[in-house]
Amino acid sequence: MRVLFVCLGNICRSPAAEGIMRSLAPDWQIDSAGTGDWHVGKPPYDPMQAAARARGIDLGDLRARQFASADFTRFDLIVAMDRQNRADIEALRPAGCTTPVVLMADRDVPDPYFTRDFDAALDIIAKAAVRLRDDRSARPDR
Repeated sequence: MRVLFVCLGNICRSPAAEGIMRSLAPDWQIDSAGTGDWHVGKPPYDPMQAAARARGIDLGDLRARQFASADFTRFDLIVAMDRQNRADIEALRPAGCTTPVVLMADRDVPDPYFTRDFDAALDIIAKAAVRLRDDRSARPDR
């Protein structure tokens, strides 16, 4: 299973989802990206790294990258952190591409870069990641 997690800048929510999912599904190919290009090449935001590290998740080797339309063919599933990111992803969908784009949770994952509540974001992401791992109906069989 090849899964891409996407948020705005790829320094908080999506790298956290990548790290959590790597620990939950080590046999999956997991990556993350941002719809914006502000942080390309940079590591996850220090406060997010600290909050994740406190839960045993190391994000230190990750580097931000920007989502590209080619990601639709590189991944089986694309997971957006909020409705705006999902809309931005869908705007880049190539014609005829059927790769599913779903929301991470049943509500938008608040961006802790702005809210400063890294633990609340991690709680939502961790719960949703377990559900994603366990929900065969959410995953295309490839």
